Amino acid sequence: MPESRPSLRCLILPALLLSLLVPAAASAKTEARVRWERMCQIRADKFDLILPEAMRENRVDMWITVMKEGLRDPLWEDLGRGYIGSTGYYIFTDRGGDRIERVAIGVSGYKLAQCGVYDEILGSADLAAFVAERDPERIGVNMSRSIGAADGLSHTSWLHLRETLGDPYADRLVSAEKLVSDFRSRRVASEIVAFGEAGEWSRRIAERAFSNEVITPGVTALEDVAWWIEQQLLENGLGSSFGLPSIYITGPTGIEATSNERIIQRGDLLMIDWGVGYLNFYTDMKRIAYVLKDGEVAAPPGIQNAFDRGRAARDVIRRTIKPGPTAGAMLEQLGEELTKAGFRMIEFNQPTDDDTTDVVIGCHSVGNLGHGIGPSIAWFNPTRLEYEIKPTNMFAIELFAYTKADEFGGAKVRIPLEDDAIVTERGVEWFYPANDRILLIR
Repeated sequence: MPESRPSLRCLILPALLLSLLVPAAASAKTEARVRWERMCQIRADKFDLILPEAMRENRVDMWITVMKEGLRDPLWEDLGRGYIGSTGYYIFTDRGGDRIERVAIGVSGYKLAQCGVYDEILGSADLAAFVAERDPERIGVNMSRSIGAADGLSHTSWLHLRETLGDPYADRLVSAEKLVSDFRSRRVASEIVAFGEAGEWSRRIAERAFSNEVITPGVTALEDVAWWIEQQLLENGLGSSFGLPSIYITGPTGIEATSNERIIQRGDLLMIDWGVGYLNFYTDMKRIAYVLKDGEVAAPPGIQNAFDRGRAARDVIRRTIKPGPTAGAMLEQLGEELTKAGFRMIEFNQPTDDDTTDVVIGCHSVGNLGHGIGPSIAWFNPTRLEYEIKPTNMFAIELFAYTKADEFGGAKVRIPLEDDAIVTERGVEWFYPANDRILLIR
């Protein structure tokens, strides 16, 4: 005879009773836990895949990040957070093999321990003996003349470290500036996914802000738009590396007003410059909108032409940037390619009087800050112009294009374009749809 099977009813009823006894929330993870788990995955991937190459390329045998209670290093989130009672050390040592030893001393906490990315988490230890046992030749510490996120070591912590380590290790301390830049700016897949989500948040909120959902011409002030955006961040548990979002009006003489009580009027040309913070990632992007006058159905021809010229310059930039050269060499190459395409490179906000479209390039690093710490194709980051562009480096592809317009009395319209992208072996790839139009407010 065939083996008897339990009836479907016998299987369903116990499951139904169990579902009634267990609250639905008990089986669902909170958003807070989901975000924590994602950050743990990112740290694990970074420690496994990026840290060994970053330390070895920069000839750093041991990397020590020192923090005090109430004085966190900018890399606190990257390294796993944790509670620091007095002085804490996150120590990474190259002891050979395919991974880096990771030890936290003087740091504690459930989240740090449960993340599982450290080999040891010690409440206290003899730091001098710990270092001497490993006998590193070069010990990287977070100090930098020009990169804030790599300059977390305070002067008193520097003195404390030298005194604690003593001879010969006190004299083996070196700047970890380039190591920190490489560690942060080279990306693993879990980071790329998270940053893409942050980028989509920033794009959607910006484009909603520049619509009739938020703006009523003759009624809404610039600051009203900025505070609406702030409310979106609050409601969605997001942050920003900006202060109040920059909502500004551009006219024939330049920027007329920014995020203040100025009422938005018909005929205004609006700009937004801002970014979203999600997990440990911060975007930097811009959008442009025109407030239609009565009877208008599109932006005026001169303003539209200025926008189109800016997009054409951006196309040159996008197809030119590739990994391999230093950021400085790439900046020179971009200038040559733009010149060939009929544009003129100028200094920031110093447009010429002729009919040529003038261009300023500010393609800076982005990622864990609105302005990141990797190679930067921008005049305002001179140290990082010397850094080589690597696959997975993230950039805000930023430019300013100046083109004459009849609507501005023949003055040049300043068109800022900025969207976040990643450099791959193929070149520049957008994280989300880049700005392709002037938004219209009716």
